[in-house]
Amino acid sequence: MTLRIEPATGAALQRALPALAKLRIEVFREWPYLYEGSLDYEANYIERFARLKDGVIVVATDAGEAVGAATAAPLEGQNPDVTAPFVEVGYELGKLFYFGESVLKRAYRGRGIGHAFFDQREAVALSSSGVEFATFSGVLRAPDDPRRDQNYRPLDDFWRKRGYAPVEGLVGNYSWTDIGDKEQTRKPMQFWMRKL
Repeated sequence: MTLRIEPATGAALQRALPALAKLRIEVFREWPYLYEGSLDYEANYIERFARLKDGVIVVATDAGEAVGAATAAPLEGQNPDVTAPFVEVGYELGKLFYFGESVLKRAYRGRGIGHAFFDQREAVALSSSGVEFATFSGVLRAPDDPRRDQNYRPLDDFWRKRGYAPVEGLVGNYSWTDIGDKEQTRKPMQFWMRKL
């Protein structure tokens, strides 16, 4: 295995965009996201993180093939779906760094790559002027949802070991199309946070 985990920028990022877009669709089709994505949207979404000041895309590759990725950027550069819950409760956006997502092919999970993703994103956050906290969100699904994957293991324990905790009352809503649906619906997203 020739596994590398490093930020992708410039021409390397441009070359990786199609593979990263496919990777996001593949991983987010799984429970609990059940996301029906499109390659065009995904490529634009990922590239946007690279264009943001202090934005970072960390990519895990094995023999040159993208097997995982994680994004992060200052919270104040995100869209209103992400920032509104923080504004409503009085957070200063400039003090927060937003971790967009981590996606990793199933065969590579449990090997420490998730920790490497957090380590590299936290390092970028710490180097950004005025940033004091890191935050991310996870979808909330009903525990009795019939689509639930019985083999799914929530990441809550992993996140807590990294020092993150859910912030009571800090819930946003993101919209996407679930697999098999024809229209987007809003999903509640619980924000987690830790002081850096």
